[in-house]
Amino acid sequence: MNMKEYVIEKTVGAPDWTKVPELQVDNVCWLPDAGVRMEQQICHDDEKIYVHQVAREKNIRAELTDKLGSICTDSCMEFFFSPVPEDRRYFNIELNLNGAIFLGFGHGRADSIRLIPEDHKKLFNIRTNKTADGWEIFYEIPLEFLHVFYPDYDFKSGRVIRANCFKCGDLTVQPHYMMWNETTSETPDFHRPQDFGRMIFA
Repeated sequence: MNMKEYVIEKTVGAPDWTKVPELQVDNVCWLPDAGVRMEQQICHDDEKIYVHQVAREKNIRAELTDKLGSICTDSCMEFFFSPVPEDRRYFNIELNLNGAIFLGFGHGRADSIRLIPEDHKKLFNIRTNKTADGWEIFYEIPLEFLHVFYPDYDFKSGRVIRANCFKCGDLTVQPHYMMWNETTSETPDFHRPQDFGRMIFA
């Protein structure tokens, strides 16, 4: 299995998304192709990682609005990343059209801790929109948030993180599982850091 790579370009000020490379979340897994598609863009400055996710999806499910729901049952886009690969812990950020979040941190499904910020929409500056053929999310991951877990962390040029990007919707009209870097698992499971790709800060 090939490990995909993506360069997280550096930006100054608000990102110009027309200039940020897209990665394709196009590995359809475990279920027949439902015709759903997803792209993700990522860039950074010295203080934040900026994320833009786009889903091309006709039948959007967006039932959950609180902090405790299982977001993957709705139409959901997800970003899992391990800031320090040798540490092996990773964050999983799962969002729906309402901006409801599942935010976890740990080594894997067995020990992942759900994090519940007081105001996650403000902390991550989450914005969502319906589009002509689906929906999109914009959000930011502040360096000060990562400092809670990695006090000396920075986005220095050449730093490698391990990451994967996912699209799912367990209870949607067309259930589906898709990912950027392909998995070796024969059953549905996104919590497999051994299957993450590489992302490199420019």
